[in-house]
Amino acid sequence: MSATIISGSLIASKFREELKQRVKILSETWMQPGLAVILAGDNPASCVYVRNKAKTCEELGIRSEIFNFPGDISQKTLLQQIQDLNVNPEIHGILVQLPLPGHIRIDEVIAAIAIGKDVDGFHPCNVGALVTGHALFHPCTPFGVMKMLAEYDIPLQGQHAVIIGRSNIVGKPMALMLLEKGATVTVCTSRTRDLANHTRNADIVVMAAGKANLLTSDMIRTGATVIDVGINRLPDGRLCGDVEFSGVKEKAGYITPVPGGVGPMTIVMLMNNTIEAAERAKAVALAGGWHSSVQ
Repeated sequence: MSATIISGSLIASKFREELKQRVKILSETWMQPGLAVILAGDNPASCVYVRNKAKTCEELGIRSEIFNFPGDISQKTLLQQIQDLNVNPEIHGILVQLPLPGHIRIDEVIAAIAIGKDVDGFHPCNVGALVTGHALFHPCTPFGVMKMLAEYDIPLQGQHAVIIGRSNIVGKPMALMLLEKGATVTVCTSRTRDLANHTRNADIVVMAAGKANLLTSDMIRTGATVIDVGINRLPDGRLCGDVEFSGVKEKAGYITPVPGGVGPMTIVMLMNNTIEAAERAKAVALAGGWHSSVQ
């Protein structure tokens, strides 16, 4: 048995066509959606991510602005830039590329973004609203995973999902989103004893540990769905996920590759959130008055 490959690249292509039409309607009837990206420092990976986001914006017709600051930027300057963007009617989404320089208080920066422009879904109010199932925006990576599962008609209600990793960006919101769909969820961490005992009982395994080839074929049940959020660079320069792909794909029912799996969906969901923010701003404007944020 060989697993069905869940191609994030193919699903993302499909979504991009839908997003292009939404952008076209907004641009023709109101204004072009706008995304601002703040980059502080010269982290090579961050620079690549920002370029990819800008390229996708261009392909979809979204206006993008990149604010590239030196690594020694002050907290005050960064917060002022965010405030300026909060009240800019041509900017509908604000993204602060992580990681930030060590002297920056990240929580304060994220909380400064207007909730209605928090297209990364990291604002404390949006994260908290995940608990009730009413977040204004969903964090892009777990949101992309949910879309992938839906695209392949993978059932969630009553299924046992095991998540490896408890980050605020993936693990925790992933758990809440799966719970909302009726799954039974177990969250494992680096301190979990006998990890394989948990994963072997899972219908769905989501790997977000950041450790190359951590999940092997003997750690899953036959036919399980395996979602690999991890991305790691091996000593020879090759990229791999948290899943030992060649072995696990011979036992799993569904599996995502790295690269070409979750990554493309993360960027598409960011674009989706930006367009949604613009659509909400348009609705507010047509209802009688524009304001910069949803408070």
